[in-house]
Amino acid sequence: MKHLYLNLKRFDVPVEYGGVNRLAPVDRWAERIVKGTQEGVRPYAEAAEFVMFFPELHLLNAKNALIPGSPIKVGCQSIYRLDTAVGGNFGAFTANRSASSMKAAGVEQVLIGHCEERNDKAGILMEAGVNDPDAVNRLLNQEILRAQERGLKVLYCIGEKEEELPDKENVLRKQLEIGLKDTDKSGIVIGYEPVWSIGPGKTPAGKEYITEIARLVKDITGGMDVVYGGGLKQDNAAMLASIPEIDGGLIALTRFTGEIGFYPEEYLEIVDLYLKGCVK
Repeated sequence: MKHLYLNLKRFDVPVEYGGVNRLAPVDRWAERIVKGTQEGVRPYAEAAEFVMFFPELHLLNAKNALIPGSPIKVGCQSIYRLDTAVGGNFGAFTANRSASSMKAAGVEQVLIGHCEERNDKAGILMEAGVNDPDAVNRLLNQEILRAQERGLKVLYCIGEKEEELPDKENVLRKQLEIGLKDTDKSGIVIGYEPVWSIGPGKTPAGKEYITEIARLVKDITGGMDVVYGGGLKQDNAAMLASIPEIDGGLIALTRFTGEIGFYPEEYLEIVDLYLKGCVK
């Protein structure tokens, strides 16, 4: 089965505040996305799982918009490395999402280790005088363990920056070995982000390179599923579908010119292009 993930980042922010949300008022944004996509992906429910990672504010609206038997699962964007416990800490985690709170909200999956989260953690550590990429991996490992203790499935993202390209195999190996230590790999999918190739003005990673890394990840992990986290979109859907070692993708924006943003009908077009390409 393929895995099609949607990371909605902060796409809820209206245009007048510098965001890209032209879709719906903030209080109905998640509802609009779920209702605009769940019937459209139903024909593919046997071929792929569909998970949408929402900013925390929108999780309940997203869950409430699901119809019985919806093929869509709702996920959150990372969790805290500590959790509540009966007879222990009852929730003194101000400003942090505990796995227990997300489980109680109906979340089924969690996105951990996205390059933006890695950058944030590395920046905080640098302010404290710590320049140790392994420390970031250890913190992410704690998040995965807390998620799994609550029965949440995990999309764990890895990837190399431009300055890490000469040593990319070692960088990715550490991200995997440290991040996955003592975890249940059967509940985890790996999201590969070629960080060096993501963003305006950068050259996207090509088929040969993505295939090489996907094979490397499968070799290191013993064959875990790997999805492309560098942005599954209309112009690369067919190419990614043609790579046997890639088991799906992570979608974000659907439109990159003009009125940029996320649009449900364009999301469905990407899903259709990718999954039809997989069966050729």
